[in-house]
Amino acid sequence: MSQENVEIVQQGFVVWGETGEPDWSTMHEQIEMHDHDIMDAGEYRGHEGFRRWLEDWSSAWSEFSMDPEEFIDAGERVVVVLRMKATGRGSGVAVEREDAIVFELRDGMVVRIDYYNNRPQALKAVGLAE
Repeated sequence: MSQENVEIVQQGFVVWGETGEPDWSTMHEQIEMHDHDIMDAGEYRGHEGFRRWLEDWSSAWSEFSMDPEEFIDAGERVVVVLRMKATGRGSGVAVEREDAIVFELRDGMVVRIDYYNNRPQALKAVGLAE
């Protein structure tokens, strides 16, 4: 099942790249989104909550891209290490860094996403600390 989870997450990034939208067909209707990169971000629930998180997150940037570099199988979870490039909306400052996202899946559906601003935090969260 874990290789299937990796493939589901990989396909989600393909859909994102082609459409600019998440692959809603693989996201549970009560998905939970937790952003550990934004202080006091709170929790976002459901498709509407996830859309709100995307709006909140992207509002800080005039442009951004997220290019996956590695997919790590962690059983029911998949860690995606990605290269995030962005330009601050107000400041114009260019940012490039390695971020990581943990996707938790159940029965082929993404039920939770945790966004971290680095690989070690994400690996620690799934018990694979370096």
